Amino acid sequence: MSEDTGAGVDARGETAALREALAAEHVAVWGYGVVGAELGPDADGPAAAAEGAHRDVRDRLVALLEERAADPVPAQAAYTLPFPVLTAVDAAALAVVLEDGVAGAWVRVLGRAADRDIRKLAVDTLSATEVRAVGWRTAAGQTPVTSAFPGLPQK
Repeated sequence: MSEDTGAGVDARGETAALREALAAEHVAVWGYGVVGAELGPDADGPAAAAEGAHRDVRDRLVALLEERAADPVPAQAAYTLPFPVLTAVDAAALAVVLEDGVAGAWVRVLGRAADRDIRKLAVDTLSATEVRAVGWRTAAGQTPVTSAFPGLPQK
């Protein structure tokens, strides 16, 4: 991989964006623990699946960063919730926030990607976050349930 692709994108920027995506994946893994806890053992299947998906991406990012001799961003012990999670609807709304946060980070990776494999990873991950977010928006009673441009600010 070259340092500069000639299109204004360089490997250092790509690595920085991957570190930001890793930080977002850490938040999602932690946050899905909260989502699953509120949903309870009879209804936490989608939360457990989402947490597992984010763990897989997190682990892949750690490996990518280590290959580049870039220090992976460590996970924090805890994160601040954007609102109290007291009901199943709150849990679904938190899952939407988590997926939207991860999507935003992956849009930044896509914008700074110098490597074709990284662009593919970004597109695939961004797509997966939106698929999960649609289910959570539905469960939270949010409309619209889809986002035309996942990861970009909505007006």
